Amino acid sequence: MTFEGLKQQPGFLLLDCVSGSHAYNLAIETSDIDKKGIFILPRRELYGFGNTEQVANATNDEVYFEIARFLDLLTKNNPNILELLSTPPTHVLYRNPLMNFVRAEDFLSKLCLDTFAGYAQTQIKKAKGLNKKINKSIEAERKSVLAFCYVVRGNGSLPITEWLAENKFSQQDCGLTTLPHFRDVYLLYHRTQLNGEGKFYGIISGPHAEDVQLAHVPKGIEPLAVMNFNKDGYSVYCREYREYKEWEEKRNDARYKSTVSHGQNYDAKNMMHTFRLLHMADEIALHREVNVHRPDRNFLLKIRNGEYSFEQLMQMVEEKTEEIKVNYSKSSLPEKPDAAKAENILVEIREQFYSGQ
Repeated sequence: MTFEGLKQQPGFLLLDCVSGSHAYNLAIETSDIDKKGIFILPRRELYGFGNTEQVANATNDEVYFEIARFLDLLTKNNPNILELLSTPPTHVLYRNPLMNFVRAEDFLSKLCLDTFAGYAQTQIKKAKGLNKKINKSIEAERKSVLAFCYVVRGNGSLPITEWLAENKFSQQDCGLTTLPHFRDVYLLYHRTQLNGEGKFYGIISGPHAEDVQLAHVPKGIEPLAVMNFNKDGYSVYCREYREYKEWEEKRNDARYKSTVSHGQNYDAKNMMHTFRLLHMADEIALHREVNVHRPDRNFLLKIRNGEYSFEQLMQMVEEKTEEIKVNYSKSSLPEKPDAAKAENILVEIREQFYSGQ
């Protein structure tokens, strides 16, 4: 089964819902429409080699879970699955009567403390990650290897670029040899030492070089300097530069500009979802229900609008987390869902669906 195949065979859909911000009652003018749902594999695919667990469109804003995968995740109290099963009726586009076998309240357990709070922590990490990227100064052009090279000077070191400038040398006229038993340390020479016999080809081969290059140096020539190439530092820089450029290319510009405009320098949408998840976890402990349609819309949208500092939000997260832990310790919820019950439901749904074909 593929996403396109499911769309062409809607008879295999068991549940089709509008999800995300619209289902949460948190949609704003620029919010996209996301969809989630459940399908059942055609019997031949189930018995054959095909075992598709979920399908999605190219942008991943429409995701459908096969019924076995759905029920398996339900026994793990996956927040996305519990939310899908608890979608408000106003946002349910289609619901097969077989879905009446599955009720969210029958599978709620104390695992929700870890899963919902765990998802909340993921949202915090994403918000922090954007904060780091917003405040990170990355040059348009990647630094060259030379920016990570230093020569020994007295009891300290000097950037190779400064040493070259002092001596009115060009890096293209220099050559390197290794210094035995010293990792990433080299002896440095200049073409004027060759007395017209031969030439050097530079410390690096060009601006896009990934490493220094070695030269052939005649015997008897004394090095002008000892140079170190901070290869580990260069590797870390290249990774961070690549990650930043990938993020810059893929980021949602409207969301990024909104984040920058409110001046708090964190991803406000991630922090909004942090509190949505924490509040939902608390409601499960206290009331044994999954409230997808958020009654705390005003508070959550204040967070999205950047009306709190990151420090204020983290203080509230800490306080709320401690409150939730206490509520779960007092809750009569089971420790974990009944996996055998979920399996029986899966068998019943498959038997009834295939017998009706």
